[in-house]
Amino acid sequence: MTNELDRQIEQKEPAAKKTRRRIKNVSESPTEQPVGKVRLRLIPIWLRIIIVILLFLVAVIVGLVIGYSVIGDGAAFDVLKWETWQHLLDIINGKE
Repeated sequence: MTNELDRQIEQKEPAAKKTRRRIKNVSESPTEQPVGKVRLRLIPIWLRIIIVILLFLVAVIVGLVIGYSVIGDGAAFDVLKWETWQHLLDIINGKE
């Protein structure tokens, strides 16, 4: 009985783990193995984060310039001056 169980256990193949690397089997020929893609990142992740932050800042500045000049009827680049923001902070804090 134990011999029969041993044979059944040997015949069952273990469940293959889902991994990125494939362990070569001696019984498989090289033509049967799937060719895996190697992904090379042209732009590293840290550089992508910096690019996204810079694009966000550019979008905010462009939005401020358009909003201040079109909606607010002010000079386009006055929104980038510190005096403008100091005036707004004074109004918010009740100094004026």
